[in-house]
Amino acid sequence: MDLEISNFSNGLTVVTDPMAGLESATLGVWVGTGSRDETPAQMGLSHMLEHMAFKGTANRSARQIAEEIEAVGGYLNAYTSREQTAFHARILKPDVALGLELIADILTSPTYDAAELERERQVVLQELGQARDTPDDIIFDHLQSVIYPGQALGWSILGEEATVSAFTPADLRRYSGARYRAKNMTLVSSGAVRHADIVALASEKFAALPSGEAAPSAAAHYVGGDVRVMEDLEQAHIAYAFPGISSRDPDFYVGQLYAMILGGGMSSRLFQEVREKRGLCYSIYAFANNFQDGGFGGIYVGTSETDAGEVSAVIAGEMEAMTAGITDTELARAKAQLKSGLLMGLERPSSRAEAIAGQLFALGRVQSVTEIVEKLDAIDAGAVRRYAAFSMAAPSIAAVGPVGKLESHAKFAARFAPLKANAAE
Repeated sequence: MDLEISNFSNGLTVVTDPMAGLESATLGVWVGTGSRDETPAQMGLSHMLEHMAFKGTANRSARQIAEEIEAVGGYLNAYTSREQTAFHARILKPDVALGLELIADILTSPTYDAAELERERQVVLQELGQARDTPDDIIFDHLQSVIYPGQALGWSILGEEATVSAFTPADLRRYSGARYRAKNMTLVSSGAVRHADIVALASEKFAALPSGEAAPSAAAHYVGGDVRVMEDLEQAHIAYAFPGISSRDPDFYVGQLYAMILGGGMSSRLFQEVREKRGLCYSIYAFANNFQDGGFGGIYVGTSETDAGEVSAVIAGEMEAMTAGITDTELARAKAQLKSGLLMGLERPSSRAEAIAGQLFALGRVQSVTEIVEKLDAIDAGAVRRYAAFSMAAPSIAAVGPVGKLESHAKFAARFAPLKANAAE
């Protein structure tokens, strides 16, 4: 990447990532605010704010915003996570200025019209209902809630019916005024862009952003536990979690390799043992969720009511085996998978822009591909085994569906007690 970075006097960071030969660009503003920054009464407000950004500004109606971007064949969208909210556009080279102007308009001049809010409130309530009707989606909200009980990081990004139904335009204005500050934002553009052009446009279009810093997020603490929702479904959807590390931790890539070897693909241990050898499921995978001050590793499996009783024991056995030995072949394969994902992502402006923004928020800088590859190459099997031992404390379980035969949380947790004792010796 041939990055150029400028820091404006109001605190906004502007990054350009030109890609030779492209006729399109991805432009986006990443805001360091998400659902973990909300109070109980604000649950879901970050997500509502994202929705309302497209519902009219002082200069354009919601329809005009949609028509202007689509008149040039562009794409404008946004998303909310637990730590960030992003507003991004994919657009052709001649229309980069328009894309940037639209993003700036929805961020600096939103009207938060009461009638539009009422209409969008119904859309979000529909989204909440849809999520609850999708068990392999809602299971992760249940998991997050049991890992971080009573903490904003454990709340649903979508909020709850009671909070969503109570939001007013004044709530949106107060929250955006407190959180949507220039120093809490990063503008990233990848593809057919020139730094001087983006800086000139941004200095004009984002001048109205308030300066100063947003309040820091409340610290999160992994607690863990168990939640089960009995529902009349064809499958039991089960998610397990264990303490993990932050996105800033020096062992970040060790954790990624661990998740890849354990359940990152068809050659992974869990896929081979649980699905291929035993036929206990159709879908199983491992993952690592990393936040600015902690995280967790997890496993998802969808299985039948009958087989749910066996799945936990098999998963615990595979996790134990990870502490005992990891072959050079599977470590090399996991490194190759991570490297290929990294390098393939470099071919897409959207992936590059998101990676740049994520690293700036997590690390305060952007790592080169060479640096990341060198970090991966330096990790040996011993480091992954040590991470495997660390990950076995305080297991959490979230389960939805016919889960009556799933072993208890106490029995599952007991499987790891001797493993932790051995690892500590």
